[in-house]
Amino acid sequence: MVRSLSTLLSLTLLAPAAFAASADDWKSRSIYQLVTDRFNNVKDSSASCNSEDRKYCGGTYQGIIDKLDYIKGMGFDAIWISPVVKNVDGETANGFAYHGYWTEDLNSLNSNFGSADDLKSLATALHGKGMYLMVDVVVNHFVANPSGASLPQTFDYSSLLPLSASSDFHPECFITDYNNQTDVEQCWLGDASMPLLDVDTENSTIAQIFNDWVGNLVKEYSVDGIRIDTVKHVRKDFWPAFASSAGVFTIGEVLNGDTSYVANYTEVLDNVLDYPTWYPLTRAFNTTSGSMSDLATQYTAGQGAFKNGLFTAGSFLENQDQARFQSHTTDDGLVKNAITWTFINDAIPILYYGQEQGYTGGEDPYNREALWFSGYETSKPLVEHVTSLNAARKLAISVNKDFTSTASKFIGQSDESTLAISKPPLLTLLTNAGSSGSASWSIPSSASLFSKGDTVVDVVSCNTYTVDSSSGDLSITASSGLPKVIVPKSKLDGSVCSTTTDGALSVAANRTLLVAAVAGIFLSIL
Repeated sequence: MVRSLSTLLSLTLLAPAAFAASADDWKSRSIYQLVTDRFNNVKDSSASCNSEDRKYCGGTYQGIIDKLDYIKGMGFDAIWISPVVKNVDGETANGFAYHGYWTEDLNSLNSNFGSADDLKSLATALHGKGMYLMVDVVVNHFVANPSGASLPQTFDYSSLLPLSASSDFHPECFITDYNNQTDVEQCWLGDASMPLLDVDTENSTIAQIFNDWVGNLVKEYSVDGIRIDTVKHVRKDFWPAFASSAGVFTIGEVLNGDTSYVANYTEVLDNVLDYPTWYPLTRAFNTTSGSMSDLATQYTAGQGAFKNGLFTAGSFLENQDQARFQSHTTDDGLVKNAITWTFINDAIPILYYGQEQGYTGGEDPYNREALWFSGYETSKPLVEHVTSLNAARKLAISVNKDFTSTASKFIGQSDESTLAISKPPLLTLLTNAGSSGSASWSIPSSASLFSKGDTVVDVVSCNTYTVDSSSGDLSITASSGLPKVIVPKSKLDGSVCSTTTDGALSVAANRTLLVAAVAGIFLSIL
């Protein structure tokens, strides 16, 4: 029997107020990434915000607090927010620092997002709901407006704290050869109009400043995890002491598609964002002719190359640095399949804000739209899709204690437009046939996932299928190119997707039960 919704929600509120947020603790989480300035303007819900202007639009920590139920309602139990430190004031050649990545004063907060008490209140509110706080941090560079465009440039170093001398930074040179690791680490990002002053992290005194800073940040604001920007632009041997000083889960951004190159950074941090899989993922579902085999091959390579596999890597389809997926295609089938991938593989799922509302912004700055324009609607198809995926993953974790440490496997298919991914109790069936296409999958009895005659449920659509009683094979066909996430009905124990007399399933009613059940499962996962 399913416990009542009120009982489940009451139990959720009894979750601990603080967490020992190690890498293992993060495995079972799903992350909602947001740009703090663009998530919720609590003072003016109709405030204008043209992302092309690259200006502050008024999003705050209090705005996030006010919409935590929106995030949690989709099944997310962690958020990743923008960098919190004070950024360069005023307008630069690339607009204002609303995104938080242009540090000016490491030891002060960006007051545009709120006060220190506001940030502490956000952590408290999250922990009260059984959720984690991940804060983005930047080590590689500071920003100060240059005196002019001619090289060498001069800067007002006195405005940069606590690194206030030119010798605290590498000599000015811009990266021209990304195959030269010394250039990547010691030359500057940006250009003469918008230079990012590259910190001399080889200096042991400066390294200690950052180690002390990140430890204090975590302690002062009850941070549960750290996402690190531009990791490959800092020497690898800087990172172990930094991560140790943080004392919480660390995940780095290494913007590169080469598995071997990226895997090296899993030796010095808990893990990284899974960019090597992101590239073939977007190619696979951008069109109906994308290569599904390339996606499978690249993903499998990451499983073997990353130090601890992909279990604590970050699986994503969109973020603040890349054009939104729906700027490439709005085909419902392709979009839903691509999103589904991020929730069913070994890694921690990460959803970039606005993706659930169907936002279509292109490259930066167009992919940083204000979410208040959406009205935070919860009846949108992608909101419901994401909610179902989060619920399916959490149910799988509750059913299989080894779910987050068991590697997923591909089951070969004759249809090149399909993938079948086994991660018991989940069997995920993906296709890039598109909304006007159809696809079919055959799961042989040799896969040892089901017994003859078993009833299985697609927890996305709440449709049921029956395993062949003679052969033990499972054959499924999908119309409109939609994905399927299959679970043995016996594993659901009647808590979701109850059948009607005609064998069809009521989607709306059972989705409500599914979300309610997942709310009650939070305690068993914490």
